[in-house]
Amino acid sequence: MNDQEQDIYPSMTIQTDIEKQQIAPIKLGERLKEIRKSLGLTLEEASQKTGLARSTLSKIENEQISPTFQAMQKLTSGLQINIPQLFATPKKVKATGRRDITRNEMGKPHPTSTYEHELLATQLTHKKMMPFKTRIRARSFDDYADWIRHDGEEFLLVLEGEITLFTEYYEPINLTEGDSVYYDANMGHMLTSVSEEDAQILWVTAS
Repeated sequence: MNDQEQDIYPSMTIQTDIEKQQIAPIKLGERLKEIRKSLGLTLEEASQKTGLARSTLSKIENEQISPTFQAMQKLTSGLQINIPQLFATPKKVKATGRRDITRNEMGKPHPTSTYEHELLATQLTHKKMMPFKTRIRARSFDDYADWIRHDGEEFLLVLEGEITLFTEYYEPINLTEGDSVYYDANMGHMLTSVSEEDAQILWVTAS
């Protein structure tokens, strides 16, 4: 990788959120209510499907009584779920509310000798992926001093023109508008334009 190409990839820091998980007691009633609501059922409808009285379901959901094994069999049969689902810990979805809009041709330019990058979503830090558009200036394999390699995986979509994708372990392949490829970015790779005008691609890098 040449010095100019190296400049872009350290900025693509991929942050993996590692959260400490604490074991909490299973609230069977809360889990049952979550399942019922996810199925779009009222207590009355769940009662009809399971054969359990509406009042019994309500008491189970509010942790006032614990269901017998026979009641759990009726619940799983009537709701068409399995018993392990009743004891599965609900997944908490935490929305960060992050958003970053990049208007057309308003990304951060990053030209190199072989590529003309336009970095997208640059206002966000600690992204899990790095998107950017690139015009391919290189026309020959010899335009590169060495293979380009960096951590993570990469997705490439051809937006305009035609490119040749060179990779360390595969034969070169031509890709045209609408074609895409996903590959291990630790594997040596490089691109050249083979269309009359410089080809343009969308790149997304992640780890």
